Amino acid sequence: QADSEQHGVVAPVPSKRGGRRDGLVFLQEGRERFELEDLLRASAEVLGSGNFGSSYKATLVDGKPMVVKRFKEMNGAGRADFNEHMRRLGRLVHPNLLPVVAYLYKNYKKDEKLFVTEHMVNGGLAQILHGGATSSLPRLDWPARLKIIKGVARGLAYLYEELPMLTVPHGHLKSSNVLLNAELEPILSDYALVPVVTPSHASQVMVAYKAPECAAAGRASRKSDVWTLGILVLELLTGRFPTNYLQKGREGTTGLAGWVHSVVREEWTGEVFDKDMRDTRSAEGEMVKLLKVGLGCCDTDIAARWDIKEALAGIEEVRERDPADDSSTASSYLSDGAGAGAASDHPHSLST
Repeated sequence: QADSEQHGVVAPVPSKRGGRRDGLVFLQEGRERFELEDLLRASAEVLGSGNFGSSYKATLVDGKPMVVKRFKEMNGAGRADFNEHMRRLGRLVHPNLLPVVAYLYKNYKKDEKLFVTEHMVNGGLAQILHGGATSSLPRLDWPARLKIIKGVARGLAYLYEELPMLTVPHGHLKSSNVLLNAELEPILSDYALVPVVTPSHASQVMVAYKAPECAAAGRASRKSDVWTLGILVLELLTGRFPTNYLQKGREGTTGLAGWVHSVVREEWTGEVFDKDMRDTRSAEGEMVKLLKVGLGCCDTDIAARWDIKEALAGIEEVRERDPADDSSTASSYLSDGAGAGAASDHPHSLST
């Protein structure tokens, strides 16, 4: 372990009684340890169920809430490779990433994987954007949405930098996998799972594999995660859930990106933005700037699509207010030619 630390490698730390091959493995030093039995005895609340399995909120005896996610279809790597990938994830440290506190790899009857993470008090972005009366939080205004997308872009750019060996460093970026802490800072979850997920399952359900190039060529590209970032930008700006706009765009366009582009092309910019942001004065020009970034990230032409550095730079330039109060228009936006490929005929979907 000392040799590993000397070379900057995080060694898995066994749980406090240790020594068992199938016990919890903690990825970070200095964290309070607990056993699997402590989680099993904890009061539990079902948080939800998705394509990868179910999530539970477990409150430990000391009152600290943790989230336990039981993964299925996670047989894309053998035990040694799985442990190595988890060590790699344990080295990631960024304020907009949800760290994996501990994991469990079991070998009996059928492989079972558990991830243990911290609990984010405000839940997922999707619930706040689309939950309506079921969300206890107020609707997100423009400054809050801009803060969220900036944090998401920073977290995704960090994954690109730290995981260059992965074609899709995140792989499953969508609003339900963007968690919000007490300060409404975005925290990315379910990232970098492609190497350990069963390949056929990954290609069927992971959001990056819904990018147009996957439908056309059958494989993801280094810009597939950027496409998911663009969809998330458009979701935040429009307040509309992507799956509600599959093959519903005007004049043959498909998907949320196609719908937005068709509206902008017809200069109906006011129809694009979520009504909860329309009362924001002196910000429409900045909102259109972000719209440009979103459509640039959604270009179906991979060569023309923005890369992660361009996307991050464009998002960082957007401000809460336009000091000159010079509201941009759809016409001036279109003169840049950005997002021209967003309204292509490629059918693609965002499965939740």
